[in-house]
Amino acid sequence: MRILGKSKQVDQLRKLIERVAPSKSSVLIIGESGTGKELVARELHDQSDLKSKPFVPVNCGAIPETLIESELFGHKRGSFTGAVADKPGLFEAASGGTLFLDEIGEIPLSMQVKLLRALQERIIRRVGSNEDIKIDVRIVAATNRNLETAVKQGTFREDLYYRLNVILLETPPLRERKGDVSLLAEFFLKKFCKKFSKDIQSFDPEALAALEKHSWPGNVRELENVIERAVALEGGKTISLESLAGVLGEGSSMTRAEKAAAGVEFPDFSKGPVSLEAFLSRVEREIIQRALAQAKGSEDQAARLLQTSKNRIAASAGKTSR
Repeated sequence: MRILGKSKQVDQLRKLIERVAPSKSSVLIIGESGTGKELVARELHDQSDLKSKPFVPVNCGAIPETLIESELFGHKRGSFTGAVADKPGLFEAASGGTLFLDEIGEIPLSMQVKLLRALQERIIRRVGSNEDIKIDVRIVAATNRNLETAVKQGTFREDLYYRLNVILLETPPLRERKGDVSLLAEFFLKKFCKKFSKDIQSFDPEALAALEKHSWPGNVRELENVIERAVALEGGKTISLESLAGVLGEGSSMTRAEKAAAGVEFPDFSKGPVSLEAFLSRVEREIIQRALAQAKGSEDQAARLLQTSKNRIAASAGKTSR
């Protein structure tokens, strides 16, 4: 999927990608959850001289802390329980191409210094090995966290931040992309009609107006989920307002869990095991970020919205409670 949109913000982003792609410099992509940061990373790769080489994405927030070094750098047989054979890591898998480190803000401090060495020296060392391995990869990282704030709070290394932030790209939230909602909705309509073998031609004007009016806190990912559900529910030839009412209307028929998860990318078990604790932690962070946005950054108000403690809001948002 290419970056779709006709808004000024998306046009500017596309132009920046064209300028940045030929460089092998590290890129840091920032933006709210669901704004398409991985899509931008893939565009950077596909428009570069590395396009024939591997593009390897890794979600740093989904890997347990005890396994992240092995996943990134690989390990030697016998280096820990379960290491029954030598295994190359993701840096080696991306050799000559692009390694996309998504949710880089979730990487533990203990791992940050090792990642910094890999980026500075362009060498890695498998867990349990004394041998250095040279690497040749372009690093593209992404986060929905404010890393400058994390640096000030001591939860993210300043030297690693500047090593990653050679070139900065920002993905705009959907609510600021005037005219893009209808364009994306049409794209997802075709996608899910094909998936569900349905022949839905368009949206009722009232339905399209409701989509345009919605604030989309979960951004493009939320819109995609909404259209998938509407296509599944619709029995006619057009998406009606009634088909969207369960998602966008006041009398929503969605469960509280469905609302909380809107915009959250659910685990793909076909790609291997998923850490339940890491996934639930990620969902909690996203919900708290939405509450903070609604509360204009007030932790007290966000705590009231979620009926929880201010300490929990501060901890999950990566802040130090005062």
